[in-house]
Order: sequence, then C-alpha cells, then structure tokens
Amino acid sequence: MEFHSLRVAAVDPLTDDAVAITLDVPDDLRDAYAFTPGQHLTIRGEDGQRRSYSICVPPSAGILRIGVKRLPGGGFSDLVVGKLAVGDELDVMTPAGRFTHVPDPSAQRTYVAVAAGSGITPVLSIVAAILEEEPASFVTLVYANRTHRSVMFLDEVADLKDRYGPRLQLLHVLSREATEVELLSGRLDGERLRAIVDALVPVAGVDAWFLCGPQQMVVGLAEALREAGVPSTAVHTELFHAEPVVRAPVAELSDVEDGAAAVTVRLDGRSTDLALRPDGPSVLEAAQAVRSDVPFACKGGVCGTCRAKVVEGSVAMDVNYALEPEEVERGYVLTCQSHPTSARVVVDYDA
Repeated sequence: MEFHSLRVAAVDPLTDDAVAITLDVPDDLRDAYAFTPGQHLTIRGEDGQRRSYSICVPPSAGILRIGVKRLPGGGFSDLVVGKLAVGDELDVMTPAGRFTHVPDPSAQRTYVAVAAGSGITPVLSIVAAILEEEPASFVTLVYANRTHRSVMFLDEVADLKDRYGPRLQLLHVLSREATEVELLSGRLDGERLRAIVDALVPVAGVDAWFLCGPQQMVVGLAEALREAGVPSTAVHTELFHAEPVVRAPVAELSDVEDGAAAVTVRLDGRSTDLALRPDGPSVLEAAQAVRSDVPFACKGGVCGTCRAKVVEGSVAMDVNYALEPEEVERGYVLTCQSHPTSARVVVDYDA
C-alpha cells in the first residue's frame, strides 16, 4: 500500500453537502489503482490525518471515483465540499478494504444490499458490478436517507434501475419524509428491514447480504438477520464510523521483564522488534513510532487497512468491525486494536 499524488479530474455536486470526486490515474499507476468492488481509498490531508472514502463505481467504469459528504467538524470534508477544484492534487493510498465482492459470471444468486446515507458508495460499486457481471443474479437495494434531497448518487441508482429493470429491486426508505408506502417511511431498524424483506424477498432465498452505514444501524440490522437464522458468513458489513470503546482490563505478563512482550513486526521483508505491554499502545501504534511504512487508515477497527497475521503467540483485539470470522480463525487481526497476550508475538503484514 503506497501513497501517490493524484490530480482531481472532476468534482460533481451530489447534494447540498456531498460531492463526487474523480481522480486522474496516470498510465504507469493503472495496475496499482486497480480495485475490487467495495474497496476504498485513503487520502492523507495536509494535517497528516488519514481519511477513507469508498470507490463508488465498478471496475469496468475505467475511472477512479469517490463520494465525500461534509461532516460536522470534518476537517477534510470541509475543505473538499465546495472548495476542491479540478487540477488540485490529493495524496491517495492505493485501494484497500475487506468489504468486497468478486462477481462470478456463472452465478445465479439473490443479493440484498442495505445502505444508509454515504454508505451507498461501496454498495453502489458492488451492486453495479453484480448486475453487470452476473447476468443471472438479482439484487434488492434498500437505500435509507433522511429526505429525498439528501440522497447521494440518486441519478446513478436510478440509471441502474433503468438499465437492469427487474433484476434490480430498488427501495428508498426516508426517515424524515413521508412516502406513499408506509413500510418505507421511518427509521430503518431491524424490525422494519425484516418487514420489508418478508414482504418482498424472503430471508431464506437470499444468498448474501451487504450492509453499510452508521454503526448503530449496521449492528442492529446484522443482529436482526442473525435472529432470523441468517448465517454470519452470509452477512457482510462495513461501518463508516465506530464509536470509541472502553478497553477491557488486560492481564499482565508477570513472567517477563517489566511485563512487556517481545513483539516482532514483519513488513515488506523486514523485521522490527518491539517491547510492548498488554496495557500499553496497540501493535500498530508501537510499530508506527519506529516504522513510517506501516499501513493504516482509520485506527478505529473499521477499514481493515492495518490487517496482519499473528504467526506466533497471541493478541487480543479491542474491537473488530472489518475482518470476517474466517479471517480471524486463520490468525488475522487488526493491528490498530491488538495488544499482546503472550510473552512472544510475531505479527506478519506480508502474510
């Protein structure tokens, strides 16, 4: 994962507080910026902070485009919405992210995608790729917003419906604006989603679910699906923001000097040794202090950029909103959330 300076090729208004940004990728970087539907770009601002924005087009579009919504107090989004201009340059990391789907042209599946607000950006890429590359598959897109004016990529979603007709069932749910259908008016919670799905797409007939939006909504919907008997492996989630959590007490390592574990971080073929206490900084923070090339973006357990594999010893994660259960079973962790629980730990970013 590397940063490159990319020129802004277009800035298109989407709503009063959101824009779509198209980035110009030079020919010699085309392979580096090839992406899987659902992945995101991390942009490094002038303040050094990193912010992630999902790519909102399928790979076949031949362009690199993201959606940015202004957030209260958002340093970067305040600079972008209304101020970014064609010709400006942004410091952009190569694509990353675990909330993805690789289409199978021979598949015949039924998908349900649920997005709220700016959560539509990765979902739009995934849904467009499925409709384009899986001609026998069907998609139901449930898109939740406050009002009609706040809907990002409204035209793009409508274009998909026009192009693919009955293969795309499109449902807009508005929480602060009445619609003609009572079921689609109000806050989208687990109960409302179950009612929508039961009426239109029986849960048992859905092969995969994609949920993206604020933490409370995504966690609530995922729990409702589990209660309905949907296996966790069929539910794919991404949060655009996670609330900070209070760290649980961590047992001390009484059998080693100063209670610090011997941690080795492997990255790009080089190993770095660290002494790290369980109640101290995360593996990522400790590694970042001595290695500027360690990959990260959100540091909140959401994006998955800092994913690595524990090949020796053990760690505990504070939270995990990015890795699938099977990845965790294979030893992968989010290093921004990981703390040693054994005297010796080896973490491999290259694995």
